Amino acid sequence: MLSHLRASLVMVTLLSILTGLLYPLAITGLAQLAFPAKAKGSLIEQDGKILGSELIGQNFVAERYFHGRPSATSAPDPADPAKTVDAPYNAANSSGSNLGPTSKKLVERVGAAIEAGVTEGRLWEVPADAVTTSGSGLDPHISPAYALTQVPAVAKARNVSETRLRALVEEQVEPRLFGIIGEPRVNVLLLNLALDRLE
Repeated sequence: MLSHLRASLVMVTLLSILTGLLYPLAITGLAQLAFPAKAKGSLIEQDGKILGSELIGQNFVAERYFHGRPSATSAPDPADPAKTVDAPYNAANSSGSNLGPTSKKLVERVGAAIEAGVTEGRLWEVPADAVTTSGSGLDPHISPAYALTQVPAVAKARNVSETRLRALVEEQVEPRLFGIIGEPRVNVLLLNLALDRLE
């Protein structure tokens, strides 16, 4: 019995070291060698300052920038830690809204988003991603249709021609993976950085 216990403990220890330590270190090392930028979170750096990641959306609210899709993430309420408050693009709390298609709260939120977008002059047509959240609440991409819908408002705020901005959006469209997987998309942070370079 003791010999079986000793053998079991040796195997558990060896497998724990192999699968819990050596394997992760080896895979991390290979990723760092083969894809250094991606292994470090696809961070975007400019003038020695990290501006964000290509993988996590940011909450752009200024009229001068293209806006991302709504985010359903939240954070603890500073006044009452037992409650939460909306905190768009809170990477520490990735989550969707979990509201179903028959939810009154969802219908009201989408209606309010449509009304706000029309009032601000950002929405002429209403692409779905303009008023609905993603599953993670951190999606960095929007559809080309949503980006193009925002062109008149951004052009007005920056005093730039709409034709120039439409061309910029078209340049930033990422195609389907291998031509068949996913949908064409635009990374909002990369689009806004390209927008800043226009000036």
